[in-house]
Amino acid sequence: MGTYIMLTKLSPEAVAKPQSLTDLNEEIETRIKKECPDVQWLANYAVLGSCDYLDIFEAPDADAATKVSLIIRSFGHATTETWLATKWDRFEKLVANLKT
Repeated sequence: MGTYIMLTKLSPEAVAKPQSLTDLNEEIETRIKKECPDVQWLANYAVLGSCDYLDIFEAPDADAATKVSLIIRSFGHATTETWLATKWDRFEKLVANLKT
């Protein structure tokens, strides 16, 4: 399983009614669980800055991670940016195996 970090920026329309964000989140969460059963959510954060949310999840491959992003964007309330994250110990092993 790969670890993915997704940044989400909400549209102004979504933020116009902040109380509806909880309902929107529940709808999205239900759909992801149904359509991406192999995806495991690790953490969700509301953040300050250029994005509104930071999510960390594990997915079996890039296709599954892409599907998560597409589901979120399909609601029409957000844009996403998704990164593959490599755990530090794995990164060190990759570095150690590089030929110089």
